[in-house]
Amino acid sequence: MSFGGNPVFRGKNYKSAIATAPPVPTGHYGQNPYSQQPYGQQAPYGQQAPYGQQAPYGQQAPYGQQAPYGQYPQQPMSPEQLDELYRSPSAGPVETGRMTYDDVIVRTLACLGLVVVGAAVTLAMPASAAMGLMVLGAIGGFVLALVNSFKREPVAGLILAYAALEGLFLGGITRIIDAFAPGVGFQAVLGTLVVTGVTLALYKSGKVRATPGLMKFFLIAVVGYLGFSLLNLGLMLFGVVQNPWGLRGMTVAGIPLGVLVGLVAIVLAAISLIFDFNSVEQGVRAGAPRRYAWTAAFGLTVTLVWLYTEILRLLAIFNSND
Repeated sequence: MSFGGNPVFRGKNYKSAIATAPPVPTGHYGQNPYSQQPYGQQAPYGQQAPYGQQAPYGQQAPYGQQAPYGQYPQQPMSPEQLDELYRSPSAGPVETGRMTYDDVIVRTLACLGLVVVGAAVTLAMPASAAMGLMVLGAIGGFVLALVNSFKREPVAGLILAYAALEGLFLGGITRIIDAFAPGVGFQAVLGTLVVTGVTLALYKSGKVRATPGLMKFFLIAVVGYLGFSLLNLGLMLFGVVQNPWGLRGMTVAGIPLGVLVGLVAIVLAAISLIFDFNSVEQGVRAGAPRRYAWTAAFGLTVTLVWLYTEILRLLAIFNSND
């Protein structure tokens, strides 16, 4: 089972929720999935039904033995009641409190909705207030990302608060870049939707899968990308590189280095989405508790925020070199 590089899905809490999820009860028609005895047949003579279960309906326990502790013989059911019982559908994930795809989709949309609301608030504020909200969103979002990643149980309020704070940050940075490259924000949103849609389509078609080999490549590439980003940040802070984009502003064969690095980062974010989709699928198949749909929504939101940021930066570098 591959959980990729997203720390939300690689955390022990989500993985343990899948590993310890109770198996989904299954059985043939007319057979109790919790018992090995077919419906309407007694356990072997002289043996009691398993502890905590009654003898088959309409029959008594073997002579000289009592029914299991705390259970009493039931009154016979009418033929109409038996027919209704047989025709009733079996309990599904919703009735048993298990995570479904619909749960993940609804919660992810709620998180993304708050991201949009937060961004709209920052974009609507005066410039000075918008910068303050951007800083608040950056710091608060980072703190809540760590808190939500390491909490034992997902807390919906904290996850939604993270989404709102990330919206403040994204709205602020979009406003700064849009000042010298009008329309970049809309283009970044459109690019994020396209990359996400294509990645989901490829994953559902089976053309790309979350394999151990892909995970190894992803982790190595992410470490290299983080190393480059930290080096670039250090050179910019100490004034070694004067370009506003740091090393990203340098050109290689006439192409800005930031464009090449940005394309690699977008590919890495798309690969992370593949592993996120796989983690959600594994959680649904394993019957993880429904509350972990919030964890899945949080993980998807983290990756989508990363993807949007990389596309926005790539478009900004394109515009600054026109």
